[in-house]
Amino acid sequence: MAFPASEGSVLGKLMDTMPQTGRITWIGIRPERRQTPVAVTTVEALTNRHLAGDHYAGKPGSKRQVTLIQAEHLTTVAAIMNIPNLDPGLIRRNLVVAGLNLLALKDRQFWVGEVLLEYTGLCHPCSRMEENLGPGGYNAMRGHGGITARILQGGLLKVGDVVRLA
Repeated sequence: MAFPASEGSVLGKLMDTMPQTGRITWIGIRPERRQTPVAVTTVEALTNRHLAGDHYAGKPGSKRQVTLIQAEHLTTVAAIMNIPNLDPGLIRRNLVVAGLNLLALKDRQFWVGEVLLEYTGLCHPCSRMEENLGPGGYNAMRGHGGITARILQGGLLKVGDVVRLA
């Protein structure tokens, strides 16, 4: 899928050129509402649904079927909050990706291993960040919340899978 507003332009060509790839470093699912995500090494992504075992898995059609955050942003939020190591489960995202600017996937389709996802929006922080990270957690997460995606082609997701532009 080409970036629609800039087809053929210099900016469009730049946006279509992404030799970098990322890697999944952490996967989490929430079997129950308000529960901290449980870390897993593999999970099945269900086409146009959610991740198997996640409490949202039975609800089709959502634009927020998978949430992703950059590993580098976890380091940034930890520094802002003066926390030595930030447990990815506290951030409540499904996938942590290292080595790729997730915002560069805006309006694009991308592969995570054998699973085809489509960017659907930003994943803004919620009030739970105050509970999970402490006072100021919400503001520390602003601009670092990651992205949401729809599952276009399901399959198995594994820690270590490559994330790349489709």
